[in-house]
Amino acid sequence: MVTAPLTLRDVSESELLRRIFPFFRASPGVAVGPGDDAAVLRTGPGTVATTDSMIRGRDWLDEWSGASDVATKLLTQNLADVAAMGARSTAVLVTLVADPATPLDWAVDFARTLGEQAADLGVAVAGGDLSSAPDGVLMVSITALGDLDGRAPVLRSGARVGDVVAVCGPLGRSAAGLALLQSGADPRTQPDGIRGWCIEHHLRPQAPLTEGPAAADAGATAMIDLSDGLLRDGHRVAGASGVRLALSPTALHGDVAELEPVVGEQALDCVLAGGEEHSLLATFTGAAPDGWRTIGVVEAGEGVTLDGAVQQPRGWDHFRA
Repeated sequence: MVTAPLTLRDVSESELLRRIFPFFRASPGVAVGPGDDAAVLRTGPGTVATTDSMIRGRDWLDEWSGASDVATKLLTQNLADVAAMGARSTAVLVTLVADPATPLDWAVDFARTLGEQAADLGVAVAGGDLSSAPDGVLMVSITALGDLDGRAPVLRSGARVGDVVAVCGPLGRSAAGLALLQSGADPRTQPDGIRGWCIEHHLRPQAPLTEGPAAADAGATAMIDLSDGLLRDGHRVAGASGVRLALSPTALHGDVAELEPVVGEQALDCVLAGGEEHSLLATFTGAAPDGWRTIGVVEAGEGVTLDGAVQQPRGWDHFRA
């Protein structure tokens, strides 16, 4: 006889917590972890906090993404924001809001991946919240905490005329991976090479987390996580700093050429406007440090240009996409 898989409705909240708590390992930065009303953290004077959420049907589709994929993406997008401030991530709080018909295995797989990846990064899962939701609703969120370790935070508002504009990480791969999935690519049979890399980067992005604090130590004047696209996030730095970011098409040629075999004429748009990349964009006085590549300069003016042409802030927008 085949037994139907358990759903969240089939177990109590206590039973679900009993199953997922073992994945959330202890950390020296957490004095009191999951199990009490709140966590107690050992934090320094420069604590960084951020939060982000994902909703099924809006931020992922079950046809493409499993629970492990969602956990990876959610953790990455939060920790990348901490890194963009020049901080080291220390702990996260996680929330699951789910239709009671959600398979129990989905919640367990999500927690397992989150716990394992956080532990690999030296980040504690310090606690969180559970809530039921209407039919079909599944939402997860993370609040991430970080420590500046005595550094001043790197803000979006510090870019100065004469700085170089540099990026750490790829550009456009996530958008190209999304385009492949939308055209019918099977995420379970990812090919070797750039097509597979793009699909993997969209489903399970990785961010250069250690490069955020390293950039701060190297004198980064402004920094941002590229979550909504090079142009949109570039406009955020330009607007906050009261300057213009002048991007070089020559410097972006390699990114575009890499994606042309995958998405053809869409390659440039993926590089300029593709979201969910989670590379880091920063400005530096003088040369960019090792691990970063210069893609432009900071000029007097406003907005973002490419080869001198004014660019609109294209990219992901939560309410207009």
